[in-house]
Amino acid sequence: MELIDLTGSIRSGSGKSAARALRKNELLPAVIYGPETEPVPVSVPTYAFSEIIRKNGTSGIFMKLVVEGDSKDSRTVMLKDFQMDTFRLNYLHADFQEINLDNTITVTVPVETSGESKGEQEGGMVQVIRRELDVICRPADTPDSIVIDISELEIGDSVHVESIDLGPDVEIPHEVNFTVLTVVPPTAAEEEATEDDEDLDIDVDVDADADAEEASVSE
Repeated sequence: MELIDLTGSIRSGSGKSAARALRKNELLPAVIYGPETEPVPVSVPTYAFSEIIRKNGTSGIFMKLVVEGDSKDSRTVMLKDFQMDTFRLNYLHADFQEINLDNTITVTVPVETSGESKGEQEGGMVQVIRRELDVICRPADTPDSIVIDISELEIGDSVHVESIDLGPDVEIPHEVNFTVLTVVPPTAAEEEATEDDEDLDIDVDVDADADAEEASVSE
């Protein structure tokens, strides 16, 4: 597990006006919370935060967060959530969960495939139904991704959650044995491609109301 360094400051203001002022100064409003942590309002440099997302994605990111004015020298946190504006161009708010490295946590991990399935060689297509899965583990045991070998899958074959073994230290919580991916026949693959092409022709009328978007962000 890699701990990414990030610095920030305690923020005193609250509400939309204070949040706007921070963003104008290229600072991102955020909060630190956890089962043993009282919420701590902070701000972090927007550029540094966006660079972390650009280089590492959004899943399973752990940070060493040093906050000026904080009661602790540093906090080990996990990026739990973040909000962006309507056009997903600007970050509006971030949530950091403080974690204990000795305790288990729930982390969302991306699903990846390896190899080319026998079904693809016959004209079929691999359809990934669950592109992310939650896992329960200690932070140090968090996998970067869940890699599924599909090389032996034929048309009509599926991979269900109970067949994925991540070892004794990582659990995928589930109540039903749901499908993670499947290999669909050529006809189904062609129909899906046609539907995707049709979706591209749909005109979307977006009302760019930034204030309405910010109103939905919990400061």
